[in-house]
Amino acid sequence: MRIYNSQSRQKEEFIPLKEGQAGIYCCGPTVYDYFHIGNARPFIIFDLLRRVLKRQGLKVTYVQNFTDIDDKMIQRANREGVTVKELGDKFIQEYFRDAGALGVEPADEHPRATAHIPQIVTLIEELVDKGLAYEAHGDVYYSAASFPEYGKLSGQNMEELEEGARVSVDEDKRSPVDFALWKAAKPGEPSWDSPWGQGRPGWHIECSAMSMSILGDSIDIHCGGQDLIFPHHENEIAQSEGATGKPFVRYWMHNGFLNINSEKMSKSRGNFFTVRDILKEYEAEDVRMLMLSAHYRSPLNFSREMMEQARASLTRLYTARDHLAFLMEKAQDRPENSEDAAFIQEARDMLRRFDEALADDLNTAEALGALFELVYAVNTRLGQHSAQSAIKTAWDILHEATGLLGLLTKKQEALPQEVKALAEARVQARADRDWQKSDALRAQLTGLGYTVEDTPQGQKVRKAL
Repeated sequence: MRIYNSQSRQKEEFIPLKEGQAGIYCCGPTVYDYFHIGNARPFIIFDLLRRVLKRQGLKVTYVQNFTDIDDKMIQRANREGVTVKELGDKFIQEYFRDAGALGVEPADEHPRATAHIPQIVTLIEELVDKGLAYEAHGDVYYSAASFPEYGKLSGQNMEELEEGARVSVDEDKRSPVDFALWKAAKPGEPSWDSPWGQGRPGWHIECSAMSMSILGDSIDIHCGGQDLIFPHHENEIAQSEGATGKPFVRYWMHNGFLNINSEKMSKSRGNFFTVRDILKEYEAEDVRMLMLSAHYRSPLNFSREMMEQARASLTRLYTARDHLAFLMEKAQDRPENSEDAAFIQEARDMLRRFDEALADDLNTAEALGALFELVYAVNTRLGQHSAQSAIKTAWDILHEATGLLGLLTKKQEALPQEVKALAEARVQARADRDWQKSDALRAQLTGLGYTVEDTPQGQKVRKAL
């Protein structure tokens, strides 16, 4: 497996810390609302990363956190007259509902920031003891200047950051680049005991404490959206490596931005959509197909046109599946000929190229290209004279590949009795050369939401997608 490391800015061969194992930490949602369509991209992509590594035989520990205490959480909880915990509990459940619809499997661990307060406090104490952090009126700040490598992930220059820091002046800070590890309690906010008085953790320290408590001081892969590189992930590196003296992350992975109709998504533009909003109009599997259609590091445009293209691509996969199911039902057991043997070899070669594409920094676009080559071969080369072994090979490979991608999740449904009776009547009408009746029966089937296709193997009737 080759991974583009955001820190080295090049592809590197993935070599885990422990042979045969991989630890992944993926930044999860702040649970004050339904997660938005931009969040869906890293959730889907890095869910696939886990699947690919498992397919390669690695034992994967996948951790995705919930940020359940921050300013947005507090503001919304106060606005709705509920506790921060009640708000968090609600939207964690909603996360699982929407993520599950998108085919995102639950992580092995879903730590909550509020459940790791002791670990957070201990980590901050270590930083203070080492002179890397300082207390001021109940707040604790990390001194960015005390970490010589600050900026190594983002490529930011410390002097330039200090000169151009667009942050409000805080007289307690020694530098405008310094960031809060602990925030003194304010009226109406949840708070916890600490050596610096009542307060709550800052956002950045939460992820360091959670990842280190589960995966250890050094982890294999840390992933998230491109927008998290600075300051969030940069700050994670500084505080984690400052505390342990060890490399925090071996491979950083970041997905590109998702735009809405070629514009940056923002509430002020009126183009901000939650996944819940999107799923009112589109199938969840259509969304997943769109997210997989482009390389994860590339920008991706979310638009009605792109969604229709994704839906059309998905329809091609379902049509191929239905075609194979039909052939398997109709095919007779006969020995392979040279054409069958050649097809089987080419189908296996397509699966190999599919796997190679995913192993090359999750190149889903190329992987889908190999998959659609298989679809084309199925549609053009498999028929009534094909050996069952060739049909079965194509069926197995199609399901193996789409299963890895989290696609083709809808089961084939048996035809309702009414539809089955109409289909059989049409077969008889065609046998009787009663074309008028045949056309009328086709129209009835179409009106019920089914497509009818006449093939050399016989009539195909399936639910319209």
